[in-house]
Amino acid sequence: MALTGRAALIAALASVPVGIWDPSWTGILAVNAPLAAACACDFALAAPVRRLGLTRSGDTSARLGDTADVTLTVTNPSGRPLRARLRDAWPPSSWQPGTETAASRHSLTVPVGERRRVTTRLRPTRRGDRQADRITIRSYGPLGLLTRQGTHRVPWTVRVLPPFTSRKHLPSKLSRLRELDGRTSVLTRGEGTEFDSLREYVPGDDTRSIDWRATARHSTVAVRTWRPERDRHILLVLDTGRTSAGRVGDAPRLDASMDAALLLAALASRAGDRVDLLAYDRRVRALLQGRTAGDLLPSLVNAMASLEPELVETDARGLTATALRSAPRRSLIVLFTTLDAAPIEEGLLPVLPQLTQRHTVLVASVADPHISAMAEARGHTDAVYEAAAAAQAQSERRHIADQLRRHGVTVVDATPDELPPALADAYLELKAAGRL
Repeated sequence: MALTGRAALIAALASVPVGIWDPSWTGILAVNAPLAAACACDFALAAPVRRLGLTRSGDTSARLGDTADVTLTVTNPSGRPLRARLRDAWPPSSWQPGTETAASRHSLTVPVGERRRVTTRLRPTRRGDRQADRITIRSYGPLGLLTRQGTHRVPWTVRVLPPFTSRKHLPSKLSRLRELDGRTSVLTRGEGTEFDSLREYVPGDDTRSIDWRATARHSTVAVRTWRPERDRHILLVLDTGRTSAGRVGDAPRLDASMDAALLLAALASRAGDRVDLLAYDRRVRALLQGRTAGDLLPSLVNAMASLEPELVETDARGLTATALRSAPRRSLIVLFTTLDAAPIEEGLLPVLPQLTQRHTVLVASVADPHISAMAEARGHTDAVYEAAAAAQAQSERRHIADQLRRHGVTVVDATPDELPPALADAYLELKAAGRL
């Protein structure tokens, strides 16, 4: 039994014998008896909490930044109407800071034998699974003097998916892909192109693309068009080691890598290529293979949702061996990792030839825009020192990128906002050059 603030105040005042003419206990009891009877009656008329029936329904997933509505149905099987305050508890990251109280607390009245629904609107601030905690219900009597209180556990999980903010770039990249499919052989010809069709010659076409046999059979000059080969294999490798935990802006580097990976996967699947995913640090954190184009994106965001950076050094040899097992034939391996000197020089470079010997390798790295801002700072002594430190950091990244390029690796180093479109462009350039 819990006393509300009003009931506690009344009980406290009633227990003080000030202003009572008869100082005997008999007089005090005589004065308190009506109040005690009112409290007892109020408590007896409050609906019991333990017997309530509770079930959940609603959203089971939401993208980061969106809302998820979870509905709680409360059934009152008792013979007394329920007047209650309800708190639906979830982890703190289920709401924006400062909004939890308003979003999780509800008032409801449930007549005898009926049910009512209350909806808790979540707006998660982190990826991953958000699991419902306890439901606390405080049942009031008609006077609101005393309450019954109890807790229930009704399990429910909302999976918070990556937001895929780079989706806005997809239409322009698809347009470029269609343009690539229609280019002439002089622009796209390579070991990875296929003959597509014949069309009429237009001024500006390369004369080497003219099909003279077809021209002889028609009254117009015909040229051959080529399209990049389809059904290529792409393996997206997310490095989930300690370097992926570094925050760039408001999010870890891993989140920015995921966003770029999703745009590339969407583009590649539209181009007819097969896309797999591997997340690795010292062991496999996620492995997704053999998904169809229609099922690829939902499967990717679901696999990425629960990934978190691990505060361990990535095992480059183990990552390489796992990638080679996951890509048995020639593939494009896109490695999302850092360009920091120590992890690359001591970890990746010694085992890189194992990858480049059999596959085309592309390294995508998230750059910190704050470093660029520091490099341009001037005006006072601290700013000059910061600019010097930023310039040194940028020089080291360029040096590492050059080392990777000497091994035949394509490197994309860009800020979180610029990395997805830059990576998509790099993929299209590889495809146009026939290197897939």
